[in-house]
This record gives sequence, structure tokens and C-alpha cells, in this order.
Amino acid sequence: MDKAKIARINELAHKAKAGPLTPEEQAEREALRKEYLDSVRASLRAQMDRIVIVEPDGTRHGLGKPRTEEKN
Repeated sequence: MDKAKIARINELAHKAKAGPLTPEEQAEREALRKEYLDSVRASLRAQMDRIVIVEPDGTRHGLGKPRTEEKN
């Protein structure tokens, strides 16, 4: 996610604190939040996939497949 989109999320958050958002702004904010959360989750998942457990006997293994996400 680029810095311009993050700045827009923050701009909408500040505007929401000052007063009500229009329906278009609310929809934009929700779409941007969803995109941001998806990028954070993907980044975390990539980090977890790179973790390797080293056992005391020297064997190495990954953390395994990530659990499947439940669709809401």
C-alpha cells in the first residue's frame, strides 16, 4: 500500500472525528481500510512463512501451512 493511500485513510479519520462523513467518503474509507488490512495480513503471513524452527537435535522445519481463513 502506498503512502498516498495511507495519508488518505488518516485524512478521512481526522475528518470523521471533526464531523460526519458523506456516504461516498464512508465507502472510500472502508475500501481503503480493507486494502490496508489485507496488505498487513499478507506481510505478516510472508514473515511467518520464513520462520524456521530448529530443534535441539539440529533438525529444522517450517511452521507449516497457514490455517485457512474463515470467510465472513
